[in-house]
Amino acid sequence: MSTEDPLSAGPSSLGVLDALRALDTPTVCNALEVVAPHRRAYGYTTSPLVCPDPDTVMVGYARTATIRANAPSGRSGDNDLAMRVGYYRHMAEGPQPTITVIEDIDASPGYGAWWGEVNSSIHAGLGSLGVITNGSIRDLGEWAPGFGALAGSIGPSHAWVHVVEYAVPVTVHGMSVRPGDLIHADRHGAVVVPADAAADVPAAAAKIAAAERVLIDAARSEDFSIDRLTALLDPKGDH
Repeated sequence: MSTEDPLSAGPSSLGVLDALRALDTPTVCNALEVVAPHRRAYGYTTSPLVCPDPDTVMVGYARTATIRANAPSGRSGDNDLAMRVGYYRHMAEGPQPTITVIEDIDASPGYGAWWGEVNSSIHAGLGSLGVITNGSIRDLGEWAPGFGALAGSIGPSHAWVHVVEYAVPVTVHGMSVRPGDLIHADRHGAVVVPADAAADVPAAAAKIAAAERVLIDAARSEDFSIDRLTALLDPKGDH
């Protein structure tokens, strides 16, 4: 397991980000099994998330926070304002592009939505590509154009929603994230891409895709059979 600090590792090149953006998240997970095999069983979301736009693809650096909504914050008005300003400053930090990762720590996540027309617009304006959260989202018809979302649920109210902490490690649907982590996300879910493996993912993905294409093309051919499948899986004929 890498001990590299994502905040000090520096951003991947734009070329690497573009290459990752051309892949879907399951393909990135497949490639990580090759280039970072210790990551095979962790580092990705493990429960379904709501994705309002199936064309969503996000590759960016995590900005994180925790929220609650089932009771007021208990802070003074001035302290609430200071928390919000500090939170937005964290969201605006480089490197960009960013992805906002929010852990709802209520006993029943999604009780109130931090995300709607206002916050999707603010975060998009600060350089965020979208949000990944176990909490709820709302205002889908007024959502900021192009702002991606993977959420635990859709709900109508923001209740008493407030930021508890920001720039802290969070966990969303099984995926643990630190501020600065590189994330790939689409309608299937999300995965943290280790900074020291990111540049190797596209080539590994291409090699896997080529091997899979042999099986797919054979399976879709008219002369496909169990004998042909066995020959492809075991070309040496040992089984």
